[in-house]
Amino acid sequence: MLNYDLVVIGGGPAGLAAANEAYANGVKSILILERATELGGILNQCIHNGFGLHHFGEELTGPEYAHRFIEMLKDTTIDVKLETMVLEFDENHVIHAISPQDGYMMIQAKAIVLAMGCRERTRGGIGTPGDRPAGVFTAGTAQRYVNIEGYLPGKNVVILGSGDIGLIMARRMTLEGAKVLACIELSPVASGLPRNMKQCLYDFDIPLYLSHTVVDIQGKNRVEKVVAAKVDQATKKPIPGTEISFDCDTILLSVGLLPENELSRNAGINIDPRTNGPIVYENMETSMSGVFACGNVAHVHDMVDFVTEESQRAGKAAARYILEGNKNDGRIFDVISGEGVHHTIPHQIRPANVSDKTAVIAFRPGGIYQNCVIRVMDGAQQIAQFRRDRIAPSEMEKVNVPTVLLDKVKGTQLKVFVVKEEQ
Repeated sequence: MLNYDLVVIGGGPAGLAAANEAYANGVKSILILERATELGGILNQCIHNGFGLHHFGEELTGPEYAHRFIEMLKDTTIDVKLETMVLEFDENHVIHAISPQDGYMMIQAKAIVLAMGCRERTRGGIGTPGDRPAGVFTAGTAQRYVNIEGYLPGKNVVILGSGDIGLIMARRMTLEGAKVLACIELSPVASGLPRNMKQCLYDFDIPLYLSHTVVDIQGKNRVEKVVAAKVDQATKKPIPGTEISFDCDTILLSVGLLPENELSRNAGINIDPRTNGPIVYENMETSMSGVFACGNVAHVHDMVDFVTEESQRAGKAAARYILEGNKNDGRIFDVISGEGVHHTIPHQIRPANVSDKTAVIAFRPGGIYQNCVIRVMDGAQQIAQFRRDRIAPSEMEKVNVPTVLLDKVKGTQLKVFVVKEEQ
């Protein structure tokens, strides 16, 4: 049995940030478990720039961003085990893992940080009809083929979905000589960041078909044709007679990400069906005491800078748990999603356990709002409000509620909702 104060499962941007922050806050016995052959996670294949503007104040590529945190490890005593697959963990913080170097391991931890990231939805996950030829890839798989393996997956490409990875791959495939015929999006608005819409689609004159979906994939050995159709927004069903055909050899799927929580579910941690991530407190602690979740395993993020910020909060909280234990005076508020809010993080707030005298509430907007106000309510009493010029589902929003305002809460629920400014 190996013994560590803190074990971080996942060596991507979330795990690296959490481990470094826990170390900076006094915990020196830390182990990072990573199933890949190197640290850095998905950032290793994200060779485009745009990372680090918020956290480092400069523009970096994905590998450069990861490298900054990997270099930080050199000044610590944090241990790392690569090619290590975690099989399970339990409420006693005993972790079972396996690797070619160490074989089967049991590791006892005082606290655990879950940082396993997320995975892509597949064709089977969304039920796209048609033949089953070669040439159907998730956008992330295609990104790895191009940027790491050095293969071009196709020459005439259709992209289903307007998620950020799909948009970035539209540009990447174009730069590598492929022809991107169309980007097809089920919703009436694109789901990717505005900057990626401009830089990856509009700047390359790639057509975007909103309120459309793929209704057929044709081809015997290789994809030969993709058929799309307009959808009824009320029912999301294709409208007969609106079909468009594209002669192509490849289709990339950018149809959403799912937090990787098989380990969490098997351990009995409570999961939010809206985020597919663990239900968490103000410090990213899950329903299992001493187990924290951060980054894309908690909820899908738009920017790695925000993953880092959240993961540092989790790492600091894990250190506090190990060194001091949780502070709780018995008051707990449920954070409820109101009008204009799809979901919130955290799900519950324990005021006595809020660090830095501020509770951070992040939420995914339920629609596009111009000139709006975000309100935090305790029943009929307004606790705080925050004005925004524009919010949209493509970008997480965040508000900071000081503990002096939380002290005024009399009920057991905080409701977060969005209204137009004139209201």
